[in-house]
Amino acid sequence: MSDAGALVLIMTLAVLAPALTYLAGRWLAVPVVVVEILLGVVVGPDVLGWLRPDDLIEVLSQLGLCTLIFLAGYEIDFAAVSGAVLRRSVSAWLVSLALGLGAAVLVATGGTDAALYVGVALTSTALGTVLPVLRDAGGLRGRLGSAVLTYGAVGEFGPIIAVALLLSGRAPGRAALVLTAFALLTAGAVYLATRPKPPWFAAAVARTLDTSAHFPVRCVVLLLAAMLAISRAFGLDVLLGAFAAGVLTRLVLRDAAAADRKATMSKIEGFGFGFLVPLFFISTGVGFDLDALLGGGRPLLLLGVFLVSFLLVRGLPVVLLAPPGMPLRERAGLALYCSTALPLVVAITSLGVSGGRLETAEAAALVGAGMLSVLVFPLLATRCVPAEADAAPGGRRVSSGEW
Repeated sequence: MSDAGALVLIMTLAVLAPALTYLAGRWLAVPVVVVEILLGVVVGPDVLGWLRPDDLIEVLSQLGLCTLIFLAGYEIDFAAVSGAVLRRSVSAWLVSLALGLGAAVLVATGGTDAALYVGVALTSTALGTVLPVLRDAGGLRGRLGSAVLTYGAVGEFGPIIAVALLLSGRAPGRAALVLTAFALLTAGAVYLATRPKPPWFAAAVARTLDTSAHFPVRCVVLLLAAMLAISRAFGLDVLLGAFAAGVLTRLVLRDAAAADRKATMSKIEGFGFGFLVPLFFISTGVGFDLDALLGGGRPLLLLGVFLVSFLLVRGLPVVLLAPPGMPLRERAGLALYCSTALPLVVAITSLGVSGGRLETAEAAALVGAGMLSVLVFPLLATRCVPAEADAAPGGRRVSSGEW
C-alpha cells in the first residue's frame, strides 16, 4: 500500500475507533485506546495484512508517542501533589520498582536488558486513562480522587526517570550525571517559566488565540521541539524531553487567563488526541505480534502473569503505603486505579523491541495485559468505592495536604 493509502486507512481507523467505543458503551465501557490498538491488529500483518510497519508508520508513531507523553506531563499539577502523601506515593513506587525488577528477572527470557524493560513497565500507571473514568464516576474531587492524582502522577513520572537512568545504555553513574545535567537545565527553564511574564505576553495570547497566528499554540510546539532537541543532545530518550515540555507548558501558561489557558490546551489536545496519539496506538496494533501471543504456550501464559503482576507489583505497595486513615475499600480502589497501565507500557515495550532488547512475544503479552488492566481494573475500582462514598464536604476538592 502507498504512503498516502496507508495514511488514509490509519485515519479511517482513528475515526472508527471512537464511534465503536460509543456504540459499545451501551453494553461495556471500552477505552478508545484499546479499540485503536485492536483495529491496528486487525489491519496488521497477522490478520488482514493491509498495513505493515514501515518508515512512515514509524515516524507517525514517534510523533504520537511524544505528544502522548507531553500531555501526560501537562496533566500533573505539582502544586497539588505535595506533603506526606507525596512522600508515601514515592515510597510506594520505589517498592514497586524493586518488586517489578525482581518479578521481571524471573519471567523475562532476554537477560538483564529485557528484565529492565519489563520491570519498569510493571510500575507504570495510566493516569490519563483512569482520570476520565474517575471523573465520570463523580469521584475526582473527593479523597480518593486526590490520592489517585498523587500516586498516579508518581506512577507516570517515576517510570520515565527510570527509562532515562536504567535503559539509556550508559553505566549507571554516567547516566545519573547526564540526567542531573538535564535536570539542572530543566530547573533553569522552570525558573524562567515561573517568572512574571511581560504584559504583552498575556495580551498576545488573548488576541491571537482565535486567529491564524495562534501565538500560544506555536509557543507550546516550540517548547516541545526544544525539549526534544535538548534530550537528544544529552543522549536521553525523547520521552523525558516530551514529559518535561508538558510540565513546563503548564508553568508557562499559568499566568494566562483561565479561559485562554483552557482554550490553548484544548487546541493542543484536539490536535494530539484527534490525530497524532491515535496514530501511535494504531501503529502499535499494526506491529503487535498476535501470532506469537495466540500461538499458545508461554506468551499466552505470560499475559495472565503480567496482569496479576500489575496488581502485585504496583497495587500491593499502594495498599500498604496508602494515606493513613484511608478505609480498606478506598485503599483497594486506589490500588486498582494505580495498577491500570497501558500507554507507558506500550511506549516502554516499543523502545525495547525497536532496540532489540525485548522479544516481540513478551512485548505482546505485556501490552495485552495492559489492555486487560484498562478494561477490568477501573471497573472494579468503581465497584469498590461508589462516587457518593468519595465525596468531599461541600463538594470541594481535597488536596493531598489535608490527609
